[in-house]
Amino acid sequence: MQLLKGLAASGKFVFTLDEARQTALSVPVPIATATVPQALARMAESGWIQRLRRGLYVSTAELPGFARVPSFAIATQLVTPSAISHWSALSFHGLTEQLPRNVFSTTSKKVVTPSMRASHRSPEREKHAWIVGEVAYRYVTVRPRFFFGWEWVWLDERFRVPIFTKERALLDMFTSPHAFGGIGVALEILEHHLGEIRIPKLVDDALQYGVTSVCKRLGWCLQETGASDWQTSRLRRISAAGFSLLDPGSPAQGPYDKHWKVQVNLPGKLS
Repeated sequence: MQLLKGLAASGKFVFTLDEARQTALSVPVPIATATVPQALARMAESGWIQRLRRGLYVSTAELPGFARVPSFAIATQLVTPSAISHWSALSFHGLTEQLPRNVFSTTSKKVVTPSMRASHRSPEREKHAWIVGEVAYRYVTVRPRFFFGWEWVWLDERFRVPIFTKERALLDMFTSPHAFGGIGVALEILEHHLGEIRIPKLVDDALQYGVTSVCKRLGWCLQETGASDWQTSRLRRISAAGFSLLDPGSPAQGPYDKHWKVQVNLPGKLS
């Protein structure tokens, strides 16, 4: 109990074995560091803590004075570095009314979940998630240069986590439309929330991402939903060697927009 209180006092509700060992030396009645693993195992059996992975634990709300650790805090500690992203970030920022059943995070680190270790039969890694209790934590691995655009956000007085900004979370709908059900979903969000989005920041993020097809796709959608020419001019000026699909997951059909260098392959726009 003293060990858990010491960890909580230093804000460590998700903690490593090494952090538990360091705290064990500073509690009123010091605990031998060699016995800490056994103490943690007993606390896990009692339901006071939960083992997330080897050497990483989270306190539970089973003891008086201990709050339940938010899923976002678990997600960003389970894999570091990582930041809340995709549907989880969009929901947090109020850009969708959809309540994600999973917690999504983006990381620049290769993630190997327990299910990946248990089964090598499925090459579709996106089906694998880190299951903790009743929550599935899903991680999207990107190149280090694409891991940007997050900020520290306080969830409450105890927990602060990295979350993609509203604009960076929205940009992923244009980098990977298939992950969200197609570019039409991004269009709907822009139509309903354009006034809440910092368009210059969204354009900055797209330019930093540095993929021409993403910039053109975003520019077309911004213009279609009411953004002004001056707001999209930096995207329009990007040179494109050829046409790219507006929605990469849909058939290559529909008219060509020569200004944005995209083939508008959306239902209702094919003629």
